[in-house]
Amino acid sequence: MKYIIHGATGAQGKPLFDQLIHKGKNALAAVRHLDSINASQGVEVDLASIESLVAAYSGADGIFVHLPLGPESARQTYANNIAEAIERAEPGRVVISTSGWKLGVEGDTSALPTLIEKVTATGVPTAVIAPQLYLENLLLPIVMEPVRKEGVLPYPLREDYPVSWCSHLDIADVTAHLLQDSTVIGIVEVGMLPAITGTELATAFSEHFGKTVRFDALSPAEFGDRLATLFGRAAADEVVSGYEAKAQTSDSAIHYETSAQSKIGLRPRSVAKWLADIA
Repeated sequence: MKYIIHGATGAQGKPLFDQLIHKGKNALAAVRHLDSINASQGVEVDLASIESLVAAYSGADGIFVHLPLGPESARQTYANNIAEAIERAEPGRVVISTSGWKLGVEGDTSALPTLIEKVTATGVPTAVIAPQLYLENLLLPIVMEPVRKEGVLPYPLREDYPVSWCSHLDIADVTAHLLQDSTVIGIVEVGMLPAITGTELATAFSEHFGKTVRFDALSPAEFGDRLATLFGRAAADEVVSGYEAKAQTSDSAIHYETSAQSKIGLRPRSVAKWLADIA
């Protein structure tokens, strides 16, 4: 069996790729250049080239896809190319990650819903993994350094705002299962149930670090200013807009009916377990 993993050298794909390899599966990293990985474990693809995608997908039992960040025009091209390549290559299974982008927004014609709609229309069994927020966001130095030095967990959410957090390790667990089980299709939400608040998040950090850690609810703008020192103003502004949108909602919680807990019986790590695992 052959599995093609997009983003296998990045935050989402690498834990999945490593897990499949560890389990003895024939996983191939879909990369632009083979010199970025062990050549025997990779396949060269260019998201701007349908032919390269068809060549990579042909004979595959499963494909893991998530769209890279970048200009929306490029993402639209990639979405259309991936969908056409899947239709032509007819792999056994496709798993798409939303990477935390919100689904179901009326009138949304951006690249992600385009990808999901067109891949689903191919008839290839397709599951869509839908996380809310990644625990790995908390590893940013602008978050973790205040935790370690000041006992403060700064983040751009209200302290009483519930979030179904998950980790990239959870995404790997769910995706590995779904790649080998084509009976589950449609949305599979990944995250904690019940969702936890910033105050509860800080409590878990307190227990892990053995000291009191309090949650500091930053405004999105303030968080963006700090983030800009790491990634630049343009990237920070995109993040700010996302958290400003969340500020207008009551929670970022997943629904049990469409959760990985309900659909495939997999629970995400607790904050305590995640902190222990990454330590």
